[in-house]
Amino acid sequence: MNILNIFSIVAVAIVWPTWVAYAAPAGETPMAKRALKFSFGSEKIRGVNLGGWLVLEPWITPSIFEATPDNVVDEYTLTQTLGASEAATRLEKHWSTWITVDDFRDIASKGLNFVRIPVGYWSVTPISGEPYVNGGYKYLTEALDWASDSNLKVMIDLHGAPGSQNGLDNSGRRGAIEWTQGDTVAQTLTALNKLRDDFSSHPSVASIELLNEPMSPNLNMDTVKQFMSTGTDNLEGHNVAVAFHDAFLGVSSWNDWGAASDSSSLLLDTHHYEVFDGGQLQMSIDAHVSSVCDFGNQMAGSNKWTISGEFTGALTDCTKWLNGRGVGARYDGTFNYNGKTSSFIGSCEGKSPATVDELSTEDRSNIARFINAQMVAYEKASGWIFWTWKAEASPEWSFKDLANAGVIPQPLTSMNTAACG
Repeated sequence: MNILNIFSIVAVAIVWPTWVAYAAPAGETPMAKRALKFSFGSEKIRGVNLGGWLVLEPWITPSIFEATPDNVVDEYTLTQTLGASEAATRLEKHWSTWITVDDFRDIASKGLNFVRIPVGYWSVTPISGEPYVNGGYKYLTEALDWASDSNLKVMIDLHGAPGSQNGLDNSGRRGAIEWTQGDTVAQTLTALNKLRDDFSSHPSVASIELLNEPMSPNLNMDTVKQFMSTGTDNLEGHNVAVAFHDAFLGVSSWNDWGAASDSSSLLLDTHHYEVFDGGQLQMSIDAHVSSVCDFGNQMAGSNKWTISGEFTGALTDCTKWLNGRGVGARYDGTFNYNGKTSSFIGSCEGKSPATVDELSTEDRSNIARFINAQMVAYEKASGWIFWTWKAEASPEWSFKDLANAGVIPQPLTSMNTAACG
């Protein structure tokens, strides 16, 4: 997710490293359509993310972080601080219990057809000397079988790259953005190639995402696009849709890169949130609905299959640690990170309680309307994947809790299809 304000722009020199193979850009050499495992473009994706499972985020599972020092802000510092043995014990317990086969059965029972599984490079191709704990990869392997048993398709999402592609805690390491420096791009491609070799033939794996949320203002986009071209070439012919994130440039910015979906297997992933900007936080529910409906029109105008691979029911950023541990919230004016602050909009009291039942009648109604409008809007294009399946104490972000409480329509076919007019 795009949680912190965009960092100061860092200029990066263009260097053509050893990982650049001789190949025309993806836009000049269309990736031939293959025997894909999902009817992209004709069948709508309706899915959930398994956030906070194989890549930790403090706000999703705060219980893992609460008994640690304040400097523990992400998976890197957690494992570094706890040490290998203790970190392995705690993470093994988390991996084996946070998501199980019963979750996949429940996901399917709620009318969903897709699961996006975030994974960090450290689980795929660990780098010597880093503190991350190995062991999550076997759960990814197991999850694919669970998906098949529940007739669900999977997008494997490389959520964290060496050096961090966005400086956010969801990349594994909060702080500096050092991806594209040194060997980090080659290491990222190595991780993708292993995911391809190990899983592209699995019947549940319909897509592999090259990289989650590269922070374009801090990266040289020529380098990023070359990475995407090489990654796409490496996945060609392996019967998976190649998903790529819009790098916060907007869906229309990618029409001239890569081949259109009528002659390729490219899938554009955009993430739409309206809680990480002070102006959007002040919008009325009518304005939020209008905004997401307009965004759905933009998605539909893309020349590629396009999904909202992350979105939420949240209308504030009041969830504890949503913006990062110790950062605060924009909504109540407590946000403070790297010299950036916010102004008071309203109190967070009652805005992000532990359960759906504790939401006010008004907030519950607004969240239901907001989610319904987004589902309708994003199905103007190729569909949606909600962030996230569940969270310990943040109901507006938990598909499971919202669906069980009737805030998300059940069955999904009962959604108000006139929400966008």
